[in-house]
Amino acid sequence: MHLSIRALLSVIVCLLGVIATNPAVSADAAQYPTRPIRMVIPWSAGGSTDVLGRVLADDMGRALGVPIVVENNAGATGTIGFAQVARAVGDGYTLLLGTNSTFAIAPHFYSKLPYNLETDFVAVGMIGSNPQILCVLPGMAAKTLAEFVRYAKQKPGELAYASSGVGGSSHLAMELLMSITGINMLHVPYRGGAPALTALLGGEAQVGFVDISTAGPLIRGGKLRALGTSGTTRVPSLPDTPTLAEAGVPGFESVTSFGLFMPARTPAGIVARVNTVLNSVLRDPQVIEKLGALGFELTGGAPDTYKAYAIGETKKWGTLIKQRHIVLP
Repeated sequence: MHLSIRALLSVIVCLLGVIATNPAVSADAAQYPTRPIRMVIPWSAGGSTDVLGRVLADDMGRALGVPIVVENNAGATGTIGFAQVARAVGDGYTLLLGTNSTFAIAPHFYSKLPYNLETDFVAVGMIGSNPQILCVLPGMAAKTLAEFVRYAKQKPGELAYASSGVGGSSHLAMELLMSITGINMLHVPYRGGAPALTALLGGEAQVGFVDISTAGPLIRGGKLRALGTSGTTRVPSLPDTPTLAEAGVPGFESVTSFGLFMPARTPAGIVARVNTVLNSVLRDPQVIEKLGALGFELTGGAPDTYKAYAIGETKKWGTLIKQRHIVLP
């Protein structure tokens, strides 16, 4: 049985707001850190989340004076990596790079998660977000979003869109677009973003949301046409591509957001120390340039800011999933 939206919001508040100390853990924030830290990334190596995590691990490690070693533990929409960190000791030496697809979306699909969201994590801070690009092949007659919507309405249920899988960000972004515009298309899920992109490029699907880091070179190379970006602001690397909100879908926003977590009972002083270092790194011009080229919009901020954002994300996607009757296969 799925959790209610009210219950999920309560869980997320606890997940992001509780910073408890454990007398059994005698870590001293003034001396922290004294040995290497591990960063668990609950996604496969080589993807955009992995790239982000490794950049942050390098720079934060230098700032803290110890190595931050990345461990990839992928599977089940990130919940396997979350479970790994939930079992870790709250001594300040385990970080988790989490995404909204796990803490705000996965709970609506998994009724029995392998960890307790209320007690097992504490938020460190928001990192930023990565928008997607609504893409079609250059040969499609529709050259703008408005033209595409008109075209899709003329062929209800005939156009196919590719996604990285049921419940993934590219799937839910398209469900949100269809919900707002009133169009109806056939969903063709694949096992990841790479095969979904291959299907789109090969003409097996007519449209799809593609991560900016992957779509950018293909758009500039003339292999894909961009109809709009999924964030609230234009992407610096594609300044002529409007946001979908600008292009005629007011209020549209669908991004993958990123933040750092630590196990519950991590001492508050250590959490504050890591948050300070995180925000310092996110203001580094070299980091901004490096990650900006990949489409990341860096924000930073305090744990409370992340908490408020997560509450809104959980409600937004939970409502959409319920309205569109989306279930895992």
